[in-house]
Amino acid sequence: MPDPDFSNVTQGNGFAYAHLDDLGDPYGFRKVRKGLGIEAFGANALVLPPGWETGNHFHDEQDELYFVHSGSIEMIFGDGSTAQLGPGCVAHVEAATVRRSRNTSDTEDAVILVIGAKGGYIGRDGRLPEGEERKVPGGPPGA
Repeated sequence: MPDPDFSNVTQGNGFAYAHLDDLGDPYGFRKVRKGLGIEAFGANALVLPPGWETGNHFHDEQDELYFVHSGSIEMIFGDGSTAQLGPGCVAHVEAATVRRSRNTSDTEDAVILVIGAKGGYIGRDGRLPEGEERKVPGGPPGA
């Protein structure tokens, strides 16, 4: 169940949604997991103003998937390698890999969705409700 501190979250029977702006302060982390009541995986959005950089970090167990929604970032890894990521780019980083992110723009905020989890892929377990037909060829059931 979503956290009551997030008053602009719309809740229903088995779902919740909100605008990213309603899930935290203007800059830094927006608490997607907490705000929407997610328990199966970690989820935050990170909003970095122009030129801002996060600190280095790694995880003991949790891999992360980064999706750049808007703006441009440079990911800097512990081995010194870098990746330039713009809107629509995704990056997977294993738990123990040291990483940090830097907004490379002088004028635009960078908005990044970060999903964290451990335990691996559980398989394709989506199913169509009775009487429904697949809408997207080759897609998962229900798409």
